[in-house]
Amino acid sequence: MQNEVIAYKKGQNLVDTQSINPQEIPNSKEILFDNSDDSLEVIRHSCAHLMAQAIKEIYKDAQFFVGPVIEDGFYYDFRIQEKISDADLKAIEKKMQELAKKNMKIEKINSTKAEVAARFADDDLKQEVLLRIPDGEVSIYKQGDFEDLCRGPHLPDTRYLRFFKLTRVAGAYLGGDENREMLTRIYGTAFADKESLKAYMTMIEEAKKRDHRKLGTELKLFTFDEEVGAGLPIWLPNGSRLRSKIEQRLFKAHRVRGYQPVRGPEILKADAWKTSGHYDNYGENMYFTEIDGSEYGLKPMNCVGHIKVFQNDVRSYRDLPLKFFEYGVVHRHEMSGVMHGLFRVREFTQDDAHVFCTPEQIKDSVIEMLGFVDDIMKSFGFEYEIEISTKPEKAIGDDAFWEAATQGLKDALDEHNIAYGIDEGGGAFYGPKIDVKILDALKRKWQCSTIQVDYNLPDRFDLSYIDANNEHKRPVMLHRAILGSFERFIGILIEHTAGELPFFVAPTQAVIIPISENHVAYAKEISKKMLEIDIDTEILSKNESLNKRIRNAEKMRVPMILVIGDEEIANNSVALRDRRDRKQYNLTIEELISTMKEKLSEVHF
Repeated sequence: MQNEVIAYKKGQNLVDTQSINPQEIPNSKEILFDNSDDSLEVIRHSCAHLMAQAIKEIYKDAQFFVGPVIEDGFYYDFRIQEKISDADLKAIEKKMQELAKKNMKIEKINSTKAEVAARFADDDLKQEVLLRIPDGEVSIYKQGDFEDLCRGPHLPDTRYLRFFKLTRVAGAYLGGDENREMLTRIYGTAFADKESLKAYMTMIEEAKKRDHRKLGTELKLFTFDEEVGAGLPIWLPNGSRLRSKIEQRLFKAHRVRGYQPVRGPEILKADAWKTSGHYDNYGENMYFTEIDGSEYGLKPMNCVGHIKVFQNDVRSYRDLPLKFFEYGVVHRHEMSGVMHGLFRVREFTQDDAHVFCTPEQIKDSVIEMLGFVDDIMKSFGFEYEIEISTKPEKAIGDDAFWEAATQGLKDALDEHNIAYGIDEGGGAFYGPKIDVKILDALKRKWQCSTIQVDYNLPDRFDLSYIDANNEHKRPVMLHRAILGSFERFIGILIEHTAGELPFFVAPTQAVIIPISENHVAYAKEISKKMLEIDIDTEILSKNESLNKRIRNAEKMRVPMILVIGDEEIANNSVALRDRRDRKQYNLTIEELISTMKEKLSEVHF
């Protein structure tokens, strides 16, 4: 089956063999049965239907909502009287294997919306799906005695479906609305060959060990509390030290690059959000309240505050580019079902910046920003890829703005021979953007840094600067974040390093272990000297064996372990264990201070 044609691509659209006319084939690209992105989309879409068919055979009362392909797999939402757990997945997989071996042809049935509504008249979930489909032709895919509403694409038959795995059971609100009923959701994945599936499952097992929620608890970095509310992280002392170290380094990095620190309020009148377009285009993601008879909105972004800083003074072309940055706390209304540790929260802090410049300065500003991104990502050990995201369906501003802004980004990258992909329709509602997607140790992609070109907000807020001819001109606004948010980036960093955080941001950089009570005073002296050079330490002086305390330090994933006894006190030294380099040696206090300073200076951004 390898390299058999399973579908075609016409422009940006995948079309299955059931949908394409023979005369159209010469103008289309063949999609072969392999592990390419296009092929996997077809394979996984069909595997979702195979899973639904198996569920229907085991649980006769099952009713199905939607079953889309997602990154790395697929899921299906359905209603069922029984309670399904992860323990039931093997039985469903077994039934899927049985069905796949029947080599059932996957048929496409085209119909009208009215006919399909009548066909599924007794199924309220299908009626819900139909409400989300535009009027016109509607398709149903059928295999054996199972059929479901679907736009495709699908494989020609089920014989291709051999290498799949169901990964977990979850709950999901109907249509993502937390006021609607909770459906059952099963996630799974599929590949074209056994080796790829095995490699993926190995990666999943490793990811479980690296889960930032698990490590965040073990390392006492952060916590969540139901009494406080979902999606609102509480930073513990260890996590706060970690955040603070990143913030301090990043603050200095901004200053040396000419950025000015500013701060906008966290709550603004709704009128400001109406002017910016957030009220109409992003309002469902915001929190609103009323104060003194006026409507206010908690900020989901920092751009309006920075616009007000720009407007606070008369600006000359000599001032540009003008760079403002802020560690801005923002709030976004996330559904309870999508929140996930630090990756998806309702309150987070962006390392946000806005650069106001002339159109001619866009290229240089973008390249300078990408250099900043490169310095930081390399310091943390991340590789990355770049994409340009273009005009989304929901956008403000006319096409001329969008074309000029998008072309400006392309020109900047092209002139510096920087490779990039295109994410059609992935831009912000006010402008196109460059997205930087970092690759972690498991080769998973995470979108963090973003650079957005915006002609719209300067126009909406009537921003201007005085040019060389003493005339008012409209600036361009560049939105920029490098980490994205401190919360999400720290979650990614924890998983990337498996908790072995880089020395320069480790919450505790050294654990000091006095062999006996007689050595505690000396340990405190060392701890004080370390703090003077910005090295955080912890003294393990409990009445436990030396080996146990060393094991506890290992579990804390602390880079350095300093053991002190009579000999170390006599020699004004320490016995150092470097966990990262797997070395042990003795250093005088002066040599220890020098070593620590050297390690802190290894990273430059």
